[in-house]
Amino acid sequence: MENTAKNFALQLGSLVSLYVSIVALITLVFSIITIKYPDAAQGYWEIESAAMSIRFGLALLIVFFPTYIILTRLVNTIRRVEHGTYLTLTKWLIYLSLLVGGATILGDLVAVINSFLNGELTIRFILKAVAFFVVIGTAFTYYIFDARGYWQEHEQRSIQYAIGVTAVVIATLIAGFMHTETPTQVREQSLDVKQISDLSMIQSQIETYYQTNAMLPETLSDAYAGLESPTAPEERAAYEYRIIDTTTFELCATFAYETSKTEQMQYAQPMYTVGEGAFIKNPTNWNHGVGHVCFKRLMNPSTTLKP
Repeated sequence: MENTAKNFALQLGSLVSLYVSIVALITLVFSIITIKYPDAAQGYWEIESAAMSIRFGLALLIVFFPTYIILTRLVNTIRRVEHGTYLTLTKWLIYLSLLVGGATILGDLVAVINSFLNGELTIRFILKAVAFFVVIGTAFTYYIFDARGYWQEHEQRSIQYAIGVTAVVIATLIAGFMHTETPTQVREQSLDVKQISDLSMIQSQIETYYQTNAMLPETLSDAYAGLESPTAPEERAAYEYRIIDTTTFELCATFAYETSKTEQMQYAQPMYTVGEGAFIKNPTNWNHGVGHVCFKRLMNPSTTLKP
């Protein structure tokens, strides 16, 4: 195989795609294991993080693994047409990339062992260690044989090897999709979070109005004094503000999902403003169910600034 710019670029692209695919595959497998075998000591945030990692791993693998297969096929076809093996610069590239990639991936192995030493569940450690060595071992075995020209002499075995690896990757992708939300679900959950943020800002504005005027605003327009108040997403029902009595009001919105465990922990603390605050303790805070939900808030008259 001649050391032309084209051949070098194809080989470099193939190896880059390989290592991105390896990292994506390991990330995907590790995240699935984390969700499948949750560790109570780590908290619910770990599950949320694993779900995000699955989505990222899926995106990387869907893009880079087919790219790797195509580029590697092109490289091998050129080698067979030219009746040659890797030469000089190209061969150096393979060994150097194996060295750099291997060092990087060993760092991941250190992270796995460190997690175990910090109390990670034994079953998760075993599964992650096995997955790690299978993925790395498969890639390194292929390129060790490839550098020796084995696959050039046994093309059919090379194809079988590729088919087997592709089947494993496809199975992992399917498992990944089964352990994460659909794009629609993720969007709806994001809208739920945005609505809580909006309601929190509205509540703060009402609090400021109450502290200054010693009364609740009649409408949100009054609270914002001509400024534009937050509005619900187009596909959701409009926010509602209702006065219950002189010190109590409700803010309402429509939600697609229940509050996640991570959000429940975030909302678990009672809210106060600077000093005593305009609100007394609100034990439910922003926890919500599915559908139309109203949050009752009680003002603290002693915090008003108006004489």
